[in-house]
Amino acid sequence: MRSKCLEVDGVAKHHHHPSIGPIPTLEEVTFHVHEREFIGIIGPSGCGKSTLLKIIAGLDKPTKGEVRLKGETISRPHPKISMVFQNFALFPWRTVLQNVEFGLEVQGVPRETRRRIAMRLIETVGLTGYEHCYPKELSGGMKQRVGIARALAVDPEVVLLDEAFSSVDEFTAQVLRHEVLELWEETGKTFILVTHNLTEAIEMADRILVLTSRPARVKHVVHVNLKRPRSRTWKSFQRLQHELFELLREELEKCIVRHRLKDIYRKEKIDDIEG
Repeated sequence: MRSKCLEVDGVAKHHHHPSIGPIPTLEEVTFHVHEREFIGIIGPSGCGKSTLLKIIAGLDKPTKGEVRLKGETISRPHPKISMVFQNFALFPWRTVLQNVEFGLEVQGVPRETRRRIAMRLIETVGLTGYEHCYPKELSGGMKQRVGIARALAVDPEVVLLDEAFSSVDEFTAQVLRHEVLELWEETGKTFILVTHNLTEAIEMADRILVLTSRPARVKHVVHVNLKRPRSRTWKSFQRLQHELFELLREELEKCIVRHRLKDIYRKEKIDDIEG
């Protein structure tokens, strides 16, 4: 039995609007992740998936609740949690090598040591020969490989992927998914992927957390009991895809109904005023 690595306990996030007041984005989100597990998180567009990931990373603070890494409360960026961003988030003035080294540099790792670690990871992600190139000289897929190498360089326990494959074409995305799964299996680290792509979630995750529409809660947890590598042509794969689609469709319909009710309410208020 694998032990718990990460716990998200009653996390809520409210953003304050100057005229409306607090707007809830997340509400009572609770789940745990085991060591060496690959978790997928899906939900309706704009429900707060990325906000949740930033709170786990320590890049944002919850309004209430907490995130714990092996019992330690996360209140700021943690050296054992790293993140791969949708938009690559590379420093344009730093080379591939310097970008991969960045986290180690911040941690005060000696130059020779961080250079050795960075070079090994650059080779691992297939970028040997591009060490001294700048981000503007790389394709989208290559930039994301740099982001993955940078995330792994600090030897994290948890790697967070925020829509990590959505900024590249589908062929490149499929190659990157395969490479990330290989890295996950080789390193034994815990991975958490936020995605809007149901197929991607089923291909990669051990468990998939389905979030409700905003304010997001955990609606359902789907266990993906399929051997790897997984094929989209399998009937079992397609059944899971249909199940996830139906769970998300319910949330989309609720969201549409809420918006219609709001429109009716606004119209009634306008009619009252005009009357």
